[in-house]
Amino acid sequence: MWTLVAYFGFVVFLVSAVLSASYLLGPRHSEPATGDPYEGGIVSEGSARVRVSVKYYLIAMFFVVFDLEAVFLFAWAGAVRELGWAGYCEVLGFVAVLFATLIYLWKIGALDWTRTPRRPR
Repeated sequence: MWTLVAYFGFVVFLVSAVLSASYLLGPRHSEPATGDPYEGGIVSEGSARVRVSVKYYLIAMFFVVFDLEAVFLFAWAGAVRELGWAGYCEVLGFVAVLFATLIYLWKIGALDWTRTPRRPR
C-alpha cells in the first residue's frame, strides 16, 4: 500500500514540476494575432460550428472498425508461428465475419454517398 502512495506522490510531484517549468520557461508575448485560430497557413473563414452530415460520422465509424481489423491482423502476423493451424482458422473466421459485414454494408448502400441508404428487409 505504501508503494502505491509513494508512486502517487511521485506522479503528483512530477506533474507539478513539469507544469511549473513550462510556466516559468514558456514564452511571454501577447501580439494581436496570438489568439487567432491558424492552421496550416490558411486563415480560417466563417464559423467553426459547421453542420457536418451524418454520413461523415458513419464512414468514420466504418474506418475505425476496419482499421482495428488491420491491427488485429498485424498482431496475428507477428505470432503466426506460435499459433499454428488453430490460430490460422481463427483469423480466417475473423476475416470472414468482417468481409460479410463489408458486403452487408455495401448491399444496404451505407458506403454510397450519392443516395440514401436502403433499409434491409
